[in-house]
Amino acid sequence: MSASTSGRLGWTVFTPPLAAVVLAISWGTHPGPLAASLIGVALVGAVLAAVHHAEVVAHKVGEPFGSLLLAVAVTVIEVGLIVMLMVSGSGETSTLARDTVFAAVMITVNGIVGLALVVGAVRHHLAVFNPEGTGSALATVITLAGLTLVVPTFTVSESGPMLTGEQLTFAALASLVLYGSFVFTQTVRHRDFFLPGTTSTPGGWTATNDADGDDHADPPSASETRRSLLLLVLSLVTVVGLAKVESYSIEDAVDWFGFPHAVVGVVIAMLVLLPETIAAVRAAARERVQISLNLAYGSAMASIGLTIPAIAVASIWLEGELALGLEPLQLVLLAMSATVGILTVVPGRAKPLNGIVHLLLFAAFLLLTVAP
Repeated sequence: MSASTSGRLGWTVFTPPLAAVVLAISWGTHPGPLAASLIGVALVGAVLAAVHHAEVVAHKVGEPFGSLLLAVAVTVIEVGLIVMLMVSGSGETSTLARDTVFAAVMITVNGIVGLALVVGAVRHHLAVFNPEGTGSALATVITLAGLTLVVPTFTVSESGPMLTGEQLTFAALASLVLYGSFVFTQTVRHRDFFLPGTTSTPGGWTATNDADGDDHADPPSASETRRSLLLLVLSLVTVVGLAKVESYSIEDAVDWFGFPHAVVGVVIAMLVLLPETIAAVRAAARERVQISLNLAYGSAMASIGLTIPAIAVASIWLEGELALGLEPLQLVLLAMSATVGILTVVPGRAKPLNGIVHLLLFAAFLLLTVAP
């Protein structure tokens, strides 16, 4: 990223406000095909602008704070979207939180990870990363998913894949503790394990001083950082809002094709996570696969660790049941993803084949969501 960013900021400065105007005009409407196409253009523009401004802020604060910032920002807004859809959704809402969180996990641990590994390994022969930091992140993701999505399937105090009030409280508190502990580990206690590195030797991982992922550029000024932070927040809010507006058109398309209603949640999750996906692929192309994995696993953790507590609190006044337990098919996909993820992370480097395996698991998830 060039130190002189002001000359390149034209479209990235004006796109978020324009997209916000489109959101204000279209909010609460049921757009037709032409209007939905125009809204989609604004949505893509907001996504690309969000990626740019996230990279500016990350360049200023350094890694791993930059990856953490984008993951948390997207997930906080994703939580708001889930709650909004649960309140006003026209379809089945009891499994909405579960389906959305599970979709986010599969998108991150297979889709984003797979893309990053393929891009990084193809361009640089091998995708190299720190197995200690990445392994800790994957272990946290697996534990969070197990406590909040797997355990409810097998509890017997409530009928169906649901938790009692006490069990839901424990799951929410455990999610917060796990996520908070990981953030402390990533940003304070063992920060070096999550920085981009140049070598992985028998003596350990050597991290570069160029933690922002750019070998030559100076960090942006404080004013540029503040501007990008404000535009990042505006872009992310606009992305989620436009995704909500587009959900009506997506629902119409899903009904027309006869797909299960869970497909709507998957498409919305893919739209919301698009900024992180683009940022992760771009980092991998610059031989910063560690940043890509920070984004992927950090997003999965944030999606569970922030969403479940928020939904637990919201369930106090939300009507209807809250089913968190996964279906048998989803359990199989999660178990396969965890196993493959462990085998990928342990060596600390990956070939294109590793990325292809993750991408095929992600493709299987998409296919089996459409045709279970």
